Amino acid sequence: MGKKARAATARAAVSPRPDAQVAQVAPREPCPCGSGRRYKACHGRAQREAYVARPFGGLAGECDWVAMREIVPAATAALTLAGQHAGTSATLATVLPLAWPGLRREDGEVMVGLQVAGSSTDPNRDIAAALLSAIEAEPGSPVAPGGLPGPGPRLEDVLDATAPLNVTVHSGFEFWLDGLEDGSGSSDVAASMERANEAAVPTERLSMVEAAYWCRIGDRSHLRWVLPYEEGPLLDAMARLKATGREGLGEGTRFVGSFRAHGLLVPVWDLAEGTTAEDVEDPAHDYAERLGEALAETAPLDEDARRARSGLLSRQVTLR
Repeated sequence: MGKKARAATARAAVSPRPDAQVAQVAPREPCPCGSGRRYKACHGRAQREAYVARPFGGLAGECDWVAMREIVPAATAALTLAGQHAGTSATLATVLPLAWPGLRREDGEVMVGLQVAGSSTDPNRDIAAALLSAIEAEPGSPVAPGGLPGPGPRLEDVLDATAPLNVTVHSGFEFWLDGLEDGSGSSDVAASMERANEAAVPTERLSMVEAAYWCRIGDRSHLRWVLPYEEGPLLDAMARLKATGREGLGEGTRFVGSFRAHGLLVPVWDLAEGTTAEDVEDPAHDYAERLGEALAETAPLDEDARRARSGLLSRQVTLR
């Protein structure tokens, strides 16, 4: 692979899902997102709202929430609802067919999607609104994409926020078809599934560490790992490892960079050719131990580590 092709692959690995862009228009014109609302009442309002830097911070499995929203193509996880909705069967999905924010299946099961374009400054609130709308929908009915929700419950008000998020990664989107009848537009769903399957990046979740995902983009494999630590101490720890040559995941691996997503840092490694998810389990576990030791160090960074930290910062991008 040539230098330009490798650079393009690395950029794809570090920046997996750029946010949708909404054109700026006059306040009273229709919003370009297609909600039917005026811009000032839809995405124009979002520009005035306070940005929530870490929207999934109150939930167990925060790192996997971020991963499912930003880097995993096809995955699901059971949700545990609380309060008046306790006992309702609900599933979190990376993507739902036809970009539906939510869905109530014919059997009553509720699904909510994470990767929904046109979200507000608080994805947590948006997803909670879609979940509640799906609960109230008729069986077999999707939640139609629409304008931004007003004030209301967040996910930690609807879910048991302490329940673990057990992610199941799928090779494709066949789970969309389970329980769908003709009234739910199953022919359109099948066509949408076919297109989604063609675009899906092969992905697997590691089992020995949390929220680390192997993927293959083109002919290269990568590890993308959502880490739960505050950025400052994490960068110091990563700099200590880099300054001492301990930042890799085995022979032939290369640290590509990292991106910030929903308040967390996501380092990315380019893996040796032919590396499988199973191959990187032990190296990732060893790195986690080294990182834990580095995080426990409190002495100021030496010159080499400060230089390494500057290099880490130069390789970062931010996703919202």
